[in-house]
Amino acid sequence: MAIPEVRTREVNRLSAGAGAVFLTVEVLAYVVLGVMLAIAVLVGVGGAAVSLWRAILARGETGALVLAVDRLLFVLMVVEVMHTVRVSFRSGRLVCEPFLIVGLIASIRRVLVITLETSQAHEPGKWSLDAQALLGSTMLELTVLGGLILVMVISIYLLRRSDREQAETSSAPGSA
Repeated sequence: MAIPEVRTREVNRLSAGAGAVFLTVEVLAYVVLGVMLAIAVLVGVGGAAVSLWRAILARGETGALVLAVDRLLFVLMVVEVMHTVRVSFRSGRLVCEPFLIVGLIASIRRVLVITLETSQAHEPGKWSLDAQALLGSTMLELTVLGGLILVMVISIYLLRRSDREQAETSSAPGSA
């Protein structure tokens, strides 16, 4: 009977060693990812500042403002991804809400870019058939994005409400 016990101890030791190696690789991946995201944020903020300065010099030209807003919203998305990585690293589990927030920011960013590009594309009162087709497809895309934004906002609300209810239930007297 000593042989199975020795084999079990060897398997447990091997399992513990593999777990330690995987944990080290995971931590290293999080650190590298965090550094790369931080660099992306710094570059994005610098680019947004330059775009905003150009918009100021161009006296509020919409094209320059669109670029500045687009870059700022991109930086917000990257910062939210960094937050997600940090939370995942600390808790050891993946949390849904930050991903929903990134999707929400990306959708809002797309809506802003579409509306500003469409407003610049054609002069008022001069709509050709191609312009009308473009307007129709743009309106369809905006409708889908609006629905997606609504679904994400409702999902975030439901997640927060669920977390709050779980916290209240677990902190209630006699719920040990």
